[in-house]
Amino acid sequence: MSCATFNVAASLNLHGRTKQAVSKPFGSRNHCTFPKFSFLYSETLNLSSTYYSFGRDTPSRSFHSVFKCLAQNSESSPSVSVDTNNNSQKVTVLVIGGGGREHALCHALQRSPSCETVLCAPGNAGIASSGNATCISDLEVYDGAAVISFCRKMGVGLVVVGPEAPLVAGLTNELVKAGIPTFGPSAEAAALEGSKNFMKHLCDKYDIPTAKYKTFTDPSAAKQYIQEQGAPIVIKADGLAAGKGVTVAMTLEEANEAVDSMLVKGDFGSAGCRVIVEEFLEGEEASFFALVDGENAIPLESAQDHKRVGDGDTGPNTGGMGAYSPAPIITKELQSIVMDSIIIPTVKGMSAEGCKFVGVLYAGLMIEKKSGMPKLIEYNVRFGDPECQVLMVRLESDLVQVLLSACRGELSGLSLNWSPGSAMVVVMASNGYPGSYEKGTVIENLQEAELAAPGIKIFHAGTAFDSEGKFIAIGGRVLGVTAKGNDLEEARDRAYQAVEKVNWSGGFYRRDIGWRALPQKQYVTKG
Repeated sequence: MSCATFNVAASLNLHGRTKQAVSKPFGSRNHCTFPKFSFLYSETLNLSSTYYSFGRDTPSRSFHSVFKCLAQNSESSPSVSVDTNNNSQKVTVLVIGGGGREHALCHALQRSPSCETVLCAPGNAGIASSGNATCISDLEVYDGAAVISFCRKMGVGLVVVGPEAPLVAGLTNELVKAGIPTFGPSAEAAALEGSKNFMKHLCDKYDIPTAKYKTFTDPSAAKQYIQEQGAPIVIKADGLAAGKGVTVAMTLEEANEAVDSMLVKGDFGSAGCRVIVEEFLEGEEASFFALVDGENAIPLESAQDHKRVGDGDTGPNTGGMGAYSPAPIITKELQSIVMDSIIIPTVKGMSAEGCKFVGVLYAGLMIEKKSGMPKLIEYNVRFGDPECQVLMVRLESDLVQVLLSACRGELSGLSLNWSPGSAMVVVMASNGYPGSYEKGTVIENLQEAELAAPGIKIFHAGTAFDSEGKFIAIGGRVLGVTAKGNDLEEARDRAYQAVEKVNWSGGFYRRDIGWRALPQKQYVTKG
C-alpha cells in the first residue's frame, strides 16, 4: 500500500499558524471566498490519491485530484437566479448516484410541484422500474465536462449529488463554476467527511463537543496510546471507507488488530494511512440532519439508524441496517442544544476559515448516558443512508424549491412541512455483508411486498436485472423496505409485513429495528 500524499491545502489556520501548499486549482465555487490562499491545510489532511467507493457497497474506483486547492482571486462563479417562490417554474433535476439514498431523493423530488422531470445517473434497476426517475446509465459521472454537457443539453436546472465520493472529488466545484445550480458542498468543504482528522481539528478550534482523541500514522505509537487509555476504545480510519472504517474495540487486542488492519496491512487503502484513536462514549447514538446555505442552517426531522449488523446492536459496523423517524431521543430541547453547540458553530467555523458549507450536514451524535448531552461522533456531508429513506417519505415540502433556496443562500426563515406519524426502513442485505457476499441472487415478490400494507415503499440500493428481466442483488445493502404509520409501532409492523413478503434466499435483515424506542418485539426470519 502506498501512502504517498498530496500537499493539498493551505492556510486553514486550525493550529494557529499558516501552512503553505503547492497545488493546482480544481475549479471554483461561489460558496468559497478567500482572497489570496486556498482552503485546507497539508498538516491536517495530507491525503493521497485515494480510492473511493461511489456507492457505499459497490466496488471502488480511483479519484485523483482529491482536495485540490481552490483559487478564488480570478473569475467568480456565475450566480444562480431562481425564483424560489415561483412554483409554476418547472425544473429538470439530475440526481447523481445509484443507491437507496438516491432512489429516495428521486421519489421525493418527483413529488415536488415544481419538478418537471427527474433524471438519475447512473441509477439502478429499481429506480428505473419504479418510474421515480429516468436512469442515465451511460453518463460518465466522474467526468465533470461530460456532466456539464449533459446538463446543458437536457436543460437541467438543479443537480443533487447524493454520494460522498463525487463531493470529495470536486464534482460540485465544476458544476457550479459552469453556472449549474448544484446542491452539495465543494471538495474543500467536503473535508468534514473526507478526513476525520480535519473534522476533529475544526472541533478543537471552535469548541464543538466531541470525544477526546489522538491521530497516528505510526502503529507502535498508536498501540502505546491505546495501552495507556485502555479499552473499550474506538479506532477510525481517517478517510472514506464506505461506512466500515470504524472499530469499537472492547479489548486491547481488538484495538491493536484494528490498528494493524489500517496502518500495517492496508485493508482500507490510503483511507487508512492515518488513524484516529478516540475515547469510547457510552450512550445512545442519534442522527441529526441540517440543511445549510453557507451561513444559515435549518434542522430536518430527527432520525436514528442502526449501524451494527446484528440484532441487539451486535457484530461489526455497516453502512446502516435500518432507521426510523422521528427519533424520540431527539427532543425539541435537545434539537436546540445540537443546533447551538454543534451545527451553528460548524457552519460559522467553516465560513470563518474561508469556505462556506452548502448542502446537508449529517451529524452522527452520541447522547451521553451520564450527562444526557450530545457529542459529535462524525460528520457526513450528504443525506444519510438509510436515514434519507425515512425522511423523504415524510417530507411534504417542495424539495426542489428547498434545495434551490439552499443553493442561493436563502434558507433563513424557511420552514419545512412533515407528515405526522412515523416511518421506518428495514434494510435487506446480501448474506455475508459487511464482509464478502455473493452477487447475482434472484429477488422476487417485490410488487406483492409493496402491497402488503398501506404506506409501503421499497427503495433499491443494489439491484440489477438478469437476462430474464428478474431483479438480482449486486451489492451489500440491496433493499430498503420503508413504511409509514400513525406511530412508530404501526410503521414497524408494516415494514416487517412487507419484508416477510420478499422472496430472497440470498439475503438477511435485522429483526429488531426500532428496539430502543419500542417494546421488545422481534420477527422470526423465514427459514
